[in-house]
Amino acid sequence: MSVKYDVSTLECANISHSVTLVPRLEYSINLLDDIVKILKKKRHDLKKLNRSFVDDFDETDNSHLRAIDLERIVAFSLEILFQIKKRTGRISGINNIPEVLPTIIPLIRTVSAQLFDIVPNCSQKLSELSAHLGSIVLDSAALTKARFDFSQSNEESSSLLNEVKLMVDSKISKQYPNLDFFKVCNT
Repeated sequence: MSVKYDVSTLECANISHSVTLVPRLEYSINLLDDIVKILKKKRHDLKKLNRSFVDDFDETDNSHLRAIDLERIVAFSLEILFQIKKRTGRISGINNIPEVLPTIIPLIRTVSAQLFDIVPNCSQKLSELSAHLGSIVLDSAALTKARFDFSQSNEESSSLLNEVKLMVDSKISKQYPNLDFFKVCNT
């Protein structure tokens, strides 16, 4: 993905600062792509593993419940990252950055925390991504004189997290129809 914007609209004093945003944003998008690749493989492996014992599933066996829960967490994380990729694709100029990225950062931190014990390398990369995007937000805000309403960004993030959770829970319950899904979510 390439990020496009017109530097000729910026003041000369800000050109050197604005030009540094593009490579940092491209690096962040590449980092996000790498994380998505890793999680796609992890989800595939978990689905394959879970299918192998679905006929012999024992709801009293915590290892079986945990395996389904791991698949659910990875699927949730991937769906959130897909939403983040979609939103970063909306960035068409320096003025879009303060509009798009503040909502994304809490999502990344949430996914990073969920993956900490499951896929530590992804969690670490997500922490790095969060730091990069945070610095890009601050630098772009300084250049565009943007102001933030963090409570609104947090509400948007929370709403998106809830929507994705419902969607993923629905997919997992359809994938494993004979499973008491309440038990899985409370392992």
